[in-house]
Amino acid sequence: PELAVRTRHVALVPDGARAVPGLLRRMRDVLEATSDATTKVVAAAVGRRRPRCLTLEGDIKAWTVRDGHADHRSDQQSDQRGDQRDDQQDDQRDVRHGDLCGALDGAPAVLLLRTRDLFSLPFPLTRPVVTSLSLQAAARGWRLLLLPAAFPLAPRPPPSPHAQWRSQSSLDAQRRALLERFGVKLEVLPDGSRRWHGCAKETPRCFGTVRWQTPEYLLAGRWTPPCCLRALRATARHVLAQLEAAGVRHWLEGGSLLGAVRLGDIIPWDYDVDVGLYRDDVPKCRWLAAVAATGRPVEDPQGFLWEKAAEGEFFRVHFSRANRLHVDLWPFYVRPGAVPVMTKDTWLGHRQDVEFPESFLVPLGTVAFAGVAAKAPNDPRGFLELKFGPGAIESPEYPNPAVRRL
Repeated sequence: PELAVRTRHVALVPDGARAVPGLLRRMRDVLEATSDATTKVVAAAVGRRRPRCLTLEGDIKAWTVRDGHADHRSDQQSDQRGDQRDDQQDDQRDVRHGDLCGALDGAPAVLLLRTRDLFSLPFPLTRPVVTSLSLQAAARGWRLLLLPAAFPLAPRPPPSPHAQWRSQSSLDAQRRALLERFGVKLEVLPDGSRRWHGCAKETPRCFGTVRWQTPEYLLAGRWTPPCCLRALRATARHVLAQLEAAGVRHWLEGGSLLGAVRLGDIIPWDYDVDVGLYRDDVPKCRWLAAVAATGRPVEDPQGFLWEKAAEGEFFRVHFSRANRLHVDLWPFYVRPGAVPVMTKDTWLGHRQDVEFPESFLVPLGTVAFAGVAAKAPNDPRGFLELKFGPGAIESPEYPNPAVRRL
């Protein structure tokens, strides 16, 4: 289409909009008259229902968009007396009384913008058009000016309930496909509620096999998708509660302890949770005991899957059979000596894979983690600096920086 459009401006007009003499020209003049360089789109409602004017903030790294209520710049009274004033006064009034928005929602609207701006977008005509244009505009720092005037909506017979359902289903499907294409996993709505578009209990996780300790989203310049973090938190809380109830001595390990000390949560780019436990206490947890006895995975009543890891002598608890986001459980035992040392049978070559004095665990302490109080070594800083080196808490680093640089 960009090869066929020869005009300076383009209007995107929804079905059913009826023309108002001079209104498109006024929208064009307002766009050219505005002194705000970020105002790239002028909009006018279609029909009696006015679109909601929202703020829109996109966090590409976090796969998230946040909507908020915009401050209205006008009393939003529709004015049909513009024909009685000269064009310059109309333009000034429209700019003064229009609402600057990050996004429009809830009702159709005519959008007018410069042709070069429209076709500079990566997805200029993707449906639903208003949502698509709003998301791309927000990513570029553009704003939309919603005018007080409106286009009439052509009269039509009221749709049947089935037709309404079909129309809404089509819009929902278009919106889901759009957000998936844009890589949006979470929408935070103006009332604070959340709309999720990523993985769930019954679906696979959002990323594939992790190679060289580097998940594919890090190579794309992003952090862990928020739906995956939500699943990891739920799995971690469940596992910690099960171990605590069974009397298993356990503690946060490695990067999970690092996240707890830094943030009270999972590190934003982490892809699993690590927990250490005393090997002698494994039989106390019925799920671990069943896995150890049979060698087969066990699904608990909440749908979490407990199994022995294929990589070595440790256990793994998955969010579900379909969704393999997981908590790793590392069985440690005491190696006697002048200073009792905690060791284990499987070493995967990770930086934090080192033995440590048992004195870190006697007694155990607690730290805030993923919304609960989790057991932890009694000197978290000393423990982490033994494993990661001095300054590990204050110096965030990706798990394998060399791979990401490459």
